[in-house]
Amino acid sequence: MVTKTLIGLMATATLMLSTATVAQDAALMDADAVIADVKNAEAAESESREEFRSLDQDVQTLKKEVLDLNRDLFLLEEELLFPANSQVAFFVSMDVGEYFELDSVNIKIDGKEVANYLYTAREADALIRGGVHRVHMANLKTGDHELIAVFTGKGPHVRDYRRGATMRFDKGIGAKYLELEISDRVKKQQPEFFIKEWE
Repeated sequence: MVTKTLIGLMATATLMLSTATVAQDAALMDADAVIADVKNAEAAESESREEFRSLDQDVQTLKKEVLDLNRDLFLLEEELLFPANSQVAFFVSMDVGEYFELDSVNIKIDGKEVANYLYTAREADALIRGGVHRVHMANLKTGDHELIAVFTGKGPHVRDYRRGATMRFDKGIGAKYLELEISDRVKKQQPEFFIKEWE
């Protein structure tokens, strides 16, 4: 009877040992499977990252090409609309701006109004800091023309101020550039308005 009990206990212990070994082997197999899954996931993520990088580079290249094409189209349009032999451009500039705060500029060529530009505070500030603004571009026939520019804004003592400048110019063959310059006349404490040709 003791022998049967002993055999039964030994059989139970052997069964438990074999069950534990099977469970341990299964756990090791599960761990290997998890590691393999993690490695596969990392490889897939790395591949996905590479594809994304490649796609991002393609998008950036395409964006640059579109910007270059847009610039070329703009230049071509400007050449078609304003050929160099008949082109006239008018620019506004400011020197100091202590005695005049610019609001607007009105341009007439040969008695016909061609531009009326209202400046924002930021644009006027940019002019004071040395900026130059192309206020108008046109096509003109060769010959003699009259330009009248009227400047509106706040003058000394923050009073409304409206002054004009006139110039007769000869339009030859080739582009012509005229600058409408506002500068301070310190002796008189007044703004002055000039029109000059760029050489």
